Order: sequence, then C-alpha cells, then structure tokens
Amino acid sequence: MAEKEQGKPLTRFSYRTRSDEDEELSTELKFRQRKYIKCCGCVTAVFLLIAVTLLVLGFTVFHIKDPEVRMNSVTLPQLNLAAFNGTSGQRPNITLTADVSVKNPNAASFRYTNSTTSVYYRGEMVGEAQIPSGKAKARHTLRMNLTVDIITDKIAVESLAYDLRSGALAMSSFTKLSGRVKILNIFKKNIVVEMNCTMSYDVSSQSIQKQKCNSHVRV
Repeated sequence: MAEKEQGKPLTRFSYRTRSDEDEELSTELKFRQRKYIKCCGCVTAVFLLIAVTLLVLGFTVFHIKDPEVRMNSVTLPQLNLAAFNGTSGQRPNITLTADVSVKNPNAASFRYTNSTTSVYYRGEMVGEAQIPSGKAKARHTLRMNLTVDIITDKIAVESLAYDLRSGALAMSSFTKLSGRVKILNIFKKNIVVEMNCTMSYDVSSQSIQKQKCNSHVRV
C-alpha cells in the first residue's frame, strides 16, 4: 500500500494550482484595467461638463455687453440778452445742468474712471463737466446730474439773439466714459464709450425737444 501511494503522480495537482493562480492574476488585472478606464472616463466627463457649462455661461449670463450712455435732459437758466450787451464788458455766468445716465446690461458692475462731458453751441465748445469715477451696478441704470459752467465769451450775441427769437437753441454734447467689466475674475473687458448727441433746446419749456445720440464703443 505504501509503495502504491508513493507512486502516485503529483504533476496534475501542481498544474491545476498554477493555472488557478494565473487565472486569478489575469482576472485582477482586467478588473484594475476596467476600474482605471471607468475612472478616466468619469474625469473626462466632468471636465467636458465644466467646459460646456462655462461655454454656455460665456455666451449667455456672462456675455459682456456694451454699456450705454444717454443724455436725458438739459436745464438752462433764463438767458437775458441785455446782460450779454452790458456796457461793463463782463458776460453773465451761466450754469447748465445735464442729466446723464449710464445703463449697465451686464451681470457684473461696470466700474469707470474719471471722465468728461463737453457741451457745444453752434459747433463751439462752451463748457465741460467732470464725471467722477464710480460704478453702475449689474443690470442697473445709474443717473447723475452734471454741472457745466458755460464760457459765455465764446457765445456770439447775434447767434444767441436769433436762436432765442426762434425759441430753440441748437446744442450738442460729447461724453467719453472709460471703464471695465469683470465677471468672476475670469471674463474681463476694458470698455471706452463715446457718445455724441445733437439736440434742440426749447427755451420756453426749458427742455430737450429733439435729440439724436450716436454711441461708439471701443474695447
């Protein structure tokens, strides 16, 4: 019995054990590969989702639009021709008040630096107002009253007398506003808004009857 038991071959048992180990190793490698592929796929999908989201927001909510500047009204005191023809040679002081608005259609504030508004009468610049630095809130319109000291020495009495008799003063203005719109420190845009307005000022009602404004935006 002992000799028969010693004579039994062991090679078949050993072969099956090595094959099982190889199969387990192959299965583990395949599992790791599938796990690695799934992980890479998830990361890629997340990056694509973020990119698509930013792209959509960039063309919709975060799309930077140009601010708009508008001259709403102009107020002048009653003009007295006798004061212009005075014997003292000194012209009267005239202060013009302009109502200017800045419309910001963006989802972030529009911050602008010190700017100017110039007023012209018959093609001659007769006054200039300083616009202090400030900001127009997101999707809001900022209105401000600007005071312009008119240089009366540049106004011809004959032209003024003719316009006063007709009841309308032909005026124009030029406003330049420089600033920046910045959204989430990602989307930034430097903007310079230039606005030219021509208007007809009604002397009796002290209001603008006709106004045409052209805006030009530089980035």
